Amino acid sequence: MEEYQRHSDEVGFNAEEAHNIVKECVDGVLGGEDYNQNNINQWTASIVEQCLAHLVKLGKAYKYIVTCAVVQKSAYGFHTASSCFWDTTSDGTCTVRWENRTMNCIVNVFAIAI
Repeated sequence: MEEYQRHSDEVGFNAEEAHNIVKECVDGVLGGEDYNQNNINQWTASIVEQCLAHLVKLGKAYKYIVTCAVVQKSAYGFHTASSCFWDTTSDGTCTVRWENRTMNCIVNVFAIAI
């Protein structure tokens, strides 16, 4: 992975910027695909690796945690929750929900200022 270089002195996590990055990564990996359990490990690994690489390239002073879950659509639904104890003035989170006719995907990004 590329070495961290700080490019800006922004304060606070830009959730909209992270959301756009995640959405682009998920669209690139899952767009046009139908659910296939044989591809889930590859898809989720690719999504989190791409998101992390793009976030690091922003050059902001954050440690990132990226999680991804992909499930087949069903009548049972899909629910997640998270909770964080951190500095709300600098740290942040972003959750992106993506779906198509056969699957749901949830990606969480947690950014902790360093």
